[in-house]
Amino acid sequence: MDFDSILIIAGSALRLATPLLCACLAGLWSERAGIVDIGLEGKMLTAAFAAAAVAYASGSALTGVAAGVGVSVALGLLHGFASISQNGNQIVSGMAINMIAAGLTALVGAAWFEQGGKTPALEGAARLEGFIGGLDLLTLITILCAPLSWFALYRTRFGLRLRAAGENPRALDMAGVSVRRIRYAGVAICGALCGLGGAYLSVVQAAGFLPQMTAGKGFIALAALVFAKWRPVGALFTCLLFGLLDAAAIRLQGVSIPGLGAVPVQAIQALPYLMTVILLAGFVGRAVPPRASGVPYVTEN
Repeated sequence: MDFDSILIIAGSALRLATPLLCACLAGLWSERAGIVDIGLEGKMLTAAFAAAAVAYASGSALTGVAAGVGVSVALGLLHGFASISQNGNQIVSGMAINMIAAGLTALVGAAWFEQGGKTPALEGAARLEGFIGGLDLLTLITILCAPLSWFALYRTRFGLRLRAAGENPRALDMAGVSVRRIRYAGVAICGALCGLGGAYLSVVQAAGFLPQMTAGKGFIALAALVFAKWRPVGALFTCLLFGLLDAAAIRLQGVSIPGLGAVPVQAIQALPYLMTVILLAGFVGRAVPPRASGVPYVTEN
């Protein structure tokens, strides 16, 4: 493999890792605050649709991104209302968001654009293009979010309180800090990051919305979060690894293996998911989530 091929695969890995890293960091913020969120997939899908629809209507990619982030934050707060204010089952709430997003985006897309759930292709200013080494603005922002998340979680008072909400909310409550407010902040940040990931898929990567275009990335992000052991820098490198596997899989399409022939497309498409299972089964070791993650807390204040 020559140097140009290595550069192509590396650039492709960064681009493919971007939505995954957004979702992984989103899950990290939510679970560190004590709220399990398996609705990452649904929030990304809804954000992808909102971003594409608004970008097409307004002719501005940044307006579309803002719309995608706004819709995803709203869904995050809805999940927060069910999980924090109503002490509901967090798994059920997350699954409900996934199911609603899958049906609603296809239904609204078909009604608005009459293209089977798709949006028209984004062109010109409605689509974000690469500008630094072929990388776009959202990719650069996402990569910066990992060290910024580390700094915020481990070097600020807010980060200390948010981690306490996921580890020992009673101690936080006894210190006079609202556990509900901190947890709501966590799910709002989770929504914003999911919004970035979803907007990236439609406004940058695919130049439009396609039904089910997230293709399980929200669930892979949850697996990456476990592999990273709920740490921001670990999440960055894990998602880059998954992006590299995805890029390598795409590169293998059409390659002929001696004695086996051409690699089937289905096997190529399944490779990232298969590697996810292998990595989790054989290389994670003991991964301990935040102790209060998924546990409703009734405030004493």
